[in-house]
Amino acid sequence: MPGSLLYKLLQTKSKYPLHAAVRIMREDVVFLYLVENNSGLTKAVNALDHKGETPLEVALKSRQPSLARTLVEHGADLSTKDLRGFSLLQAAIFKGDSYAAEFIIEQLENNKNIKELCEAIKLTGNVRDIKNPEELEGCTALHLITKHNSKDMLTVASRLLQAGIDPNLQNHRGWTALHNCIQERNELLFDILLECQSIDLDRTTNEDDTSLCIAMKTTDPFNELFAKKLLSKGATPNPLYKNTGDTLLHVLIREYKEEAALFLIDYCKDNLMQKNKEGYSVLHEACKVGSKNLTRALLKTGFPVDEVTLSTGDAPIHIAVLNLYFDIVIELLDTPNSNSQLNLKNNANETPLSLAIKAPFKKGKDIVLALIKAGANINQCNKEGLTLLHQAILKEDSATAIFLLENGADMNIRTANGETPLQLSVHCRLGEVVESLCKRGADTSIGCPLWDALDSDQEDVASILVKYGADTDCWNSGPDNCQQTLLHRAIDHNKEDIAQFLIRSGCDLNAPRRPGPDGTGGDEARDECTPLHLCCQWGLEQVIQTLIEHDADVNARDIEGKTPIHVAIQNQHSQIISLLLYHPNIDLNIRDKKGLTPFATALTFRNNKAAQAILERLPKAAEQCDNKGRNFLHTAIQKNDMESILFLMSIQVDVNSRVHDVTQTPPLHLAAVSGNEMLVRSLILAGARVNDTDANRNTALHTAAKAGHASIISALLQNNINFDAINADGDNALHVAVREGHVSVVRTLLTECTLDAEAVNLKGRNPLHELARCGKDNAATICELFLECMSQYPVNNADLDGNTPLLIAYMKGNGQLCRTLVKAGACLGSMNKEGITIFNYQVATKQLLYRLLDSLTQEAPWADKDLCLECGTKFSLTMRKHHCRHCGRILCNKCSDQDVPIVKFGLNKPVRVCAVCFDVLQLGAE
Repeated sequence: MPGSLLYKLLQTKSKYPLHAAVRIMREDVVFLYLVENNSGLTKAVNALDHKGETPLEVALKSRQPSLARTLVEHGADLSTKDLRGFSLLQAAIFKGDSYAAEFIIEQLENNKNIKELCEAIKLTGNVRDIKNPEELEGCTALHLITKHNSKDMLTVASRLLQAGIDPNLQNHRGWTALHNCIQERNELLFDILLECQSIDLDRTTNEDDTSLCIAMKTTDPFNELFAKKLLSKGATPNPLYKNTGDTLLHVLIREYKEEAALFLIDYCKDNLMQKNKEGYSVLHEACKVGSKNLTRALLKTGFPVDEVTLSTGDAPIHIAVLNLYFDIVIELLDTPNSNSQLNLKNNANETPLSLAIKAPFKKGKDIVLALIKAGANINQCNKEGLTLLHQAILKEDSATAIFLLENGADMNIRTANGETPLQLSVHCRLGEVVESLCKRGADTSIGCPLWDALDSDQEDVASILVKYGADTDCWNSGPDNCQQTLLHRAIDHNKEDIAQFLIRSGCDLNAPRRPGPDGTGGDEARDECTPLHLCCQWGLEQVIQTLIEHDADVNARDIEGKTPIHVAIQNQHSQIISLLLYHPNIDLNIRDKKGLTPFATALTFRNNKAAQAILERLPKAAEQCDNKGRNFLHTAIQKNDMESILFLMSIQVDVNSRVHDVTQTPPLHLAAVSGNEMLVRSLILAGARVNDTDANRNTALHTAAKAGHASIISALLQNNINFDAINADGDNALHVAVREGHVSVVRTLLTECTLDAEAVNLKGRNPLHELARCGKDNAATICELFLECMSQYPVNNADLDGNTPLLIAYMKGNGQLCRTLVKAGACLGSMNKEGITIFNYQVATKQLLYRLLDSLTQEAPWADKDLCLECGTKFSLTMRKHHCRHCGRILCNKCSDQDVPIVKFGLNKPVRVCAVCFDVLQLGAE
């Protein structure tokens, strides 16, 4: 078909006529297109079709060099990128199209565009058809050729090198074409690159790998051929990794590439002993991976064995031991001057031997033996001050510990905390080690391992210790630095099993605690409490049973004089009380320092059950008296302890037994003092004699009156007590009541019985005299009560000293009582045997007298005397008697020479009065 016609057809039928013309190889049609599109030629010749191809790509694919040149001449871009980001050259090489690649190289050379040959790949993202696209990022055309082994592609590589491409260009990983050749095993291209004058054999990747590194470590087995060629061309045999300080040999050994490492050792004489940044040498690494061959090879070069790492301070032998490489340890120990490494300590203060001890015994035993045989110090301490024996015990490794003891480990060396191997063995529950130590004569007294064993429930270990002579008492520091035995300690901590074990093992059963060496210790150091006392205090029944079975002293006394049964009763331990009471040697008559027997203690602590049990064992226990002569009933009444009283009554104690002292007080009197009406009635019902008296002949009525208990008075009166009974002083109950000022008692006595209220005692005083003498604030009230109940009570009776109640009250300064008595008709002029009246009694002020005189509402009773009550002149035939019509005093003429009417008495005419009354009547009380 003619070119013009075909061109028109392609224009109408194809969206990309230029691409179509190239595909059908019609150069004439291409020419027509170029002529017609001359104005936009560059854009036209570089357009992409639906396959993403340019016309130049189509021409090269179909091997049309002439047409390709025409397109180049008309502006086809040799640097254009496809959808993946490949240039034409990169795409051609990637596909293995050597023809297209050579054409493009030729055109770029002709255009002197060498820079385009070195262009790196920048993928655009459309890489679904590419395997491992990240490896292509940054690769040049030369990198891409390494993936092809064809002769044509080698020709392309040669053309690139001839054109001036840099063979040392690196991709984004830092790999050169030489690195890629080694990875791809492209030996032919590898040889071509080695021949390049500008090739850098030690160029490193981003990970500091040289070409030799890739050859040695990226293939397995390593590529010896590539390695030898590189070394023969002068590659550094043991290159350094800058970040870590490792050499290639470090890396090979660490990655278990033994064959490669052995090969390389012969080439690394210069820096074989190079250490990395952590201070690891290649010998450290060989020991770490357990390579016997490498270790031997390195040691043959004279490698030192005492070099240590920076980070851990480990020598090669530490690492070998830590990893339990016995063969490596033997290799290290067989070297000359191996002793220098035996006792080296790493940063953790561990020697090779201490590390070996920490390993499982079966795995590490041979290494330990080898190290000890070589001269390692078996008693070497770590930074915590622990020997190998200590460490083995702390690891609870019995086999290792016994093994060390068998091989001469010192069993007496203590830890920094002062603990012996024996103590540690007990703490770690290693019975076998304990027995092994004891057999060898370990000191069982240091630190008291016996207690440690018992406290951790290791009775079998404790038995071993006792068997080999451990002290079952082990006196040591207790509360407040007192001295105590293990038994005290066990009881104090309520550890019954431990206490029973110690008792059965022969410890001291009766020893009390004692003061420390300097007299230190609190109450516990001096309380003299035996273990039995302590058990009774804490209620340790099983321990008490064991103590009794082993003949502990049941009658031992503490500092307060208490026996164990005292303590048991005090703490309400009924089972323990029963245990002690069954003991044939118990003494129930022992008193503590307060005078209390066990029975008394039972009542004191309201332990009636214990008291009953004691009575069954000792029937007369209830009649025992304390150091004040009081029996239990007396004490219970004084404490108002109804429970104990009722208990004592239930066992029929004597309710009339007197206190064995000078007072001879019966129980009923004690009950009357207590004020407990129910108690009084209970005693009377139980047979107490209601009229019984004490040593001073006081009845219970006297006692109740003195105590002020009206309810008790009523109870006693209802039970027919002799209300007129008098005591040794002649006082009846009313005397006592008014003397104490108990209004309620006085009222009860005056209203509930016919007691003689006018009775006088041995001093001639009736109750009103006593009332005036007591000077209580409520005396006037009691007086009014007297007058209320007995309107004709003789208020002017005098006692043996001639004192009337009014005179006594005046002398006591009780104005209220004086006024009450005056109102009741008391005589103001009475004089006692000492010549004292209320008018001449010396007081600071006469105000009370004046007020009493002013308060008179009727003529006072006349006083009768044989002398003038004012001046003291005796009356005679010539000295007549006169009375003051106001105060009633008998006076002489001279002392009653005042006349004045007493209107308040109804005496309107002047009458004879004394001078005092005259002034009161004229001027008033003020």
